[in-house]
Amino acid sequence: MTKDELIKEFDLLQEKFGSKTRNAVYGGGCENKPDLCLVFINPTAKNVATSKTWKGIRRQWLGTKLIWDFLTKAKLFDDRLNKEIQSIKASEWTEQFCEKVYEEVEKRKLYITNLAKCTQDDARELPNAVFEAYRDLFLEEMKIVKPKAIVLFGNQVSSIVLEKKISVSKERRVAHVLNIGGENYICYSLFYPVGNGRFNMPKAIEDLLYLQQQK
Repeated sequence: MTKDELIKEFDLLQEKFGSKTRNAVYGGGCENKPDLCLVFINPTAKNVATSKTWKGIRRQWLGTKLIWDFLTKAKLFDDRLNKEIQSIKASEWTEQFCEKVYEEVEKRKLYITNLAKCTQDDARELPNAVFEAYRDLFLEEMKIVKPKAIVLFGNQVSSIVLEKKISVSKERRVAHVLNIGGENYICYSLFYPVGNGRFNMPKAIEDLLYLQQQK
């Protein structure tokens, strides 16, 4: 599948599984063999790109603060730009500023995406069936991007992508091999660092620092 074909599918699944008043949000950053592909769960409604009036890029975590602080502490994002992010309100994220943030993501050889691209109006937990509906499309996304390593955040994302029961607490720094289209991709399961998993952020930072040392 092409990137445009994937976007069409993601928009259809937004109609099926997401809020009718919000946009789907897509992956972005370095789209050609990034060092790391960071895979989160599904978009937050706090993302400014989920608004139907938004005309800019639709990427993960735009208009939010915590994830950029997390990536900065993990040595994966620019400290000066993070300080700028922390100093502004969500309403002050312009289309130009969002592009600036993702230019930095690309520069850092990162690709940031969610397993499910459907946005809800709140932070409700979604059943496995929703994420399973996205799995094949996620694999197509990985065929296009071809990351050197895939980082799966949380038990639910890890278990669905790897198609086996994963407990992150027992799988820290364990390399899993995922075959996609005849090619093997190395995957790691990390604690989810925000939302209900915020108290596990230090462990996720430790593991991201470890993975960078393995290059």
